[in-house]
Amino acid sequence: MKPEPHRSTTKLPTNPKIESPEEFSKEVYMFWYERMLLMRKFEEKAGQLYGQQKIKGFCHLYNGQEACIAGAVTALNNEDKYITAYRDHAHPIALGTPPRYVMAELFAKASGISKGKGGSMHMFDKAHHLFGGHGIVGGQIPLGVGIAFAEKYKKTHNLCITFMGDGAVRQGAFHESLNLAMLYQLPVIFVIENNGYSMGTSVERSSNVTALYKLGTAYEMPSEAVDGMNVIAVHRAVEKAAKKARRGLPSLLELKTYRYKGHSISDPANYRTKEEIATYKQQDPIERLRAEILDKQIVSEEALDLVDQQVKQQIADAVAFAEAAAYPQPSAAYEDVYAQRDYPFLKS
Repeated sequence: MKPEPHRSTTKLPTNPKIESPEEFSKEVYMFWYERMLLMRKFEEKAGQLYGQQKIKGFCHLYNGQEACIAGAVTALNNEDKYITAYRDHAHPIALGTPPRYVMAELFAKASGISKGKGGSMHMFDKAHHLFGGHGIVGGQIPLGVGIAFAEKYKKTHNLCITFMGDGAVRQGAFHESLNLAMLYQLPVIFVIENNGYSMGTSVERSSNVTALYKLGTAYEMPSEAVDGMNVIAVHRAVEKAAKKARRGLPSLLELKTYRYKGHSISDPANYRTKEEIATYKQQDPIERLRAEILDKQIVSEEALDLVDQQVKQQIADAVAFAEAAAYPQPSAAYEDVYAQRDYPFLKS
């Protein structure tokens, strides 16, 4: 079977429009549930496939943090821009990229979202305004500022939401970025996905400032801590920050979340206890949302079970697609490097 090429314009159902700031429709609840479950099951499968050596290289899983991106997506416009760090498999899925293209990228296949050249840490999708996936800690933060500057320069009324981990706030580029964003009044939202451990060092052991949102106050930037395990809380915080950003006032949000897995696949996470992980799993964002959906009788348990089955099938389809897809040709190494297509590379 000839592998299907990557078509980034192919989308999952588009983000639901939210009419009321107080109440959310059935469509919105189901969007959150389906996307977060899709992210979770995708990551679980990616972990299994890595163990089978079908996925190689670095691999950082997002299990537990799904509400951070799901809540942001429903709070923003379809033309807003996104940029993140290397824990980035879930972000394109939340934005509507079919999981098969993300999985194909993990398999280093030509039909992957970055044509098999980026792998786990470099997911890009121009059609969904995702500017990566970046492997350098904190490297995406000034890029997010640059994207926001471009939006302001072009008078688009769009913004850039810039995600980072808690370890990235120790980089000088973080502070330079916050300073420039306030100085130039840029439409940017900085989001710290604080899962507590950077790589393997707790926030408490890396700084005396453990309430990371307070770092924004040094630049007189509106800043707040948010329950990152609650998709509704994330949505409301990002929605409020977006209104400020479109007026030229940046914000810093600290989403207090948790990753169930190690920093990467190779991390056994011996720096924390099983009891700690179990405590956080009691706050699981997907289970919390499912309980609220059932409590409010938004849909039946059978309807949610049907979503579970549909997600399971999407993951199976993604794996089958990735396994059948072709690897890039060696000549592809010379493509997408320079805008000039006939760039005179030196070849031995």
